[in-house]
Amino acid sequence: MAWKKTKTRVGLVVSNKMQKTVVVAVEAVKRHPLYRKTTRLTRKYKVHDEEQRCQIGDQVKIAETRPLSKEKRWRVVEVLVQGKKVVLPEEEKVDSNLHPTEGSG
Repeated sequence: MAWKKTKTRVGLVVSNKMQKTVVVAVEAVKRHPLYRKTTRLTRKYKVHDEEQRCQIGDQVKIAETRPLSKEKRWRVVEVLVQGKKVVLPEEEKVDSNLHPTEGSG
């Protein structure tokens, strides 16, 4: 008996709020058979992330596995690209001697 190859997908991590679970959005481009218009289909999968290494915005490779919970049927194979971390600029420190409401009046 020949073994089936496991299904793999590449997607973007949308949420990592759960413990050991991330939500991955996988996009596919399909053409309508009659009208030939291309449409994007986005499908979300709940994926098992044992080491909790995935962050929002990461591009990950996932593989199908046995049922791990009610909705989890996929697991993270590897993190392909780490998401960009947003760094907020530090607030400028306001010197109390130069406060605009004091002094000139």
